[in-house]
Amino acid sequence: MDELHARALAGAPGGTAVVAAEQTGARGSRGNPWISPTGGLWLSVLLRPERPSGLDLLSLRAGLAVSEALSSLDAGPPIRIKWPNDLMLGDRKVGGILCEARWQGDTLGWVVVGLGLNVTNPVPEGLRQEAGNLADRLPGRSAVGLAEPLAEVIQRIEVGASTLSPAELERFRALDWLRGRPLKAPAGVADGIAADGALLLRLGDGRQVALRAGPVELADASLRA
Repeated sequence: MDELHARALAGAPGGTAVVAAEQTGARGSRGNPWISPTGGLWLSVLLRPERPSGLDLLSLRAGLAVSEALSSLDAGPPIRIKWPNDLMLGDRKVGGILCEARWQGDTLGWVVVGLGLNVTNPVPEGLRQEAGNLADRLPGRSAVGLAEPLAEVIQRIEVGASTLSPAELERFRALDWLRGRPLKAPAGVADGIAADGALLLRLGDGRQVALRAGPVELADASLRA
């Protein structure tokens, strides 16, 4: 992502993609470290939207696009989305989306969409309860082979719409890993997402509230990916 930000500053056009074979200083959401060894797909794509509307939904749209692309590769279990930006295979995290915008004064300069995806790279022993890789589902695939098709689906994302359409909400519902799961913090049951991308939470008294910022903590400790 740092390399692509530098290229964007130098004038690289929208759609430019950068792939790293390995990352030694990778970052995930909320500043968490991201282990990025050889064998995974560490991909960044540059977008230059004309307006900043829709930026808050970009990670959801990117996750949806990548999940659908991966799930279409064979008839096995789908890659699902854990709000707001994790990719799940079964109950293990296999990837994540990170979007970073850069501004020039009050004007949006560009956005880099980063995708980290465990493909054939080994998962560290201490993370095997909560993390996996695509080799479990797609043994014939490689990071090199997935780079171009996944870059293309990210390049095609329409950034501008400030709310998710009914069709997008239906597509997300079909891949929503979190929906129906009890949460410890905040306490309640995940109940889908709203058109503005907020997580809907069903409280014990039946009320539904919207959560617009993570993280969420699952009640089942074994599923805290």
